[in-house]
Amino acid sequence: QVQLVESGGGLVQAGGSLRLSCAASGRTFSNYAMAWFRQAPGKEREFVAGISWGGASTFYADSVKGRFTISRDNAKNTVYLQMNSLKPEDTAVYYCGAPSGRWPSSRIDEYDYWGQGTQVTVSS
Repeated sequence: QVQLVESGGGLVQAGGSLRLSCAASGRTFSNYAMAWFRQAPGKEREFVAGISWGGASTFYADSVKGRFTISRDNAKNTVYLQMNSLKPEDTAVYYCGAPSGRWPSSRIDEYDYWGQGTQVTVSS
């Protein structure tokens, strides 16, 4: 059974930074893509960033390009999301997701496993 555990969320002022981590267990981490999604109150869960199985390719939502960076450490079975220049509209619960393939997708239904989520709140 795959388990994903996020950490690193919190309260930060606009313009600040946070780094989220997602520790994975239960399957060979390096064989699969990983991604981050977020869900704000009253809104649907949306794709934020994804990274291929080896880490060579990354993908971002337009709303976070140039501010967020996804990375992974396959030796530690962990994926990260570095968030800089945070805005109040980035406030949401952030989830890491694990799909069944080597390339990430922006489609929620292509993800087999999810973490419990970590709250990020950006004050203005």
